[in-house]
Amino acid sequence: MALSHEEREQFLAEPHVAALAVDSGAGRAPLTVPIWYQYEPGGNIWIMTGLESRKNALISEAGRFTLMVDRIEPTIRYVSVEGPVIDSAPATVEKLRELTARYVPAEKVEGYVEFALKNHGEQLVIRMRPERWVSADLGSI
Repeated sequence: MALSHEEREQFLAEPHVAALAVDSGAGRAPLTVPIWYQYEPGGNIWIMTGLESRKNALISEAGRFTLMVDRIEPTIRYVSVEGPVIDSAPATVEKLRELTARYVPAEKVEGYVEFALKNHGEQLVIRMRPERWVSADLGSI
């Protein structure tokens, strides 16, 4: 059963690890990789990736991408959202901290932020406007 507008937005706002998919060119399947993201109902989605990453190059080329999040308990549920890139900007420590806090226990946030700053290279925040949604709750199987 498809989720309501409110249900799909609330589900996407939960801290799931998303599968990001973006066109990777003629003769190739889409690049699909796990990624952390940030979203608040009614707003835009943002991700953070390396400035020199293949993800960034492909997203820049395609101008859009898809995120899909799912769970299996207490029911099988998923939300997939696709849309255009509306802007990108250099990542800040504040954005890195915000994204990290969504996925990492509070006592480990600063340690991860320090690690990421030392090891991940220059990062970019890419914002996407949700345009097309697919969602379902398949219940308990």
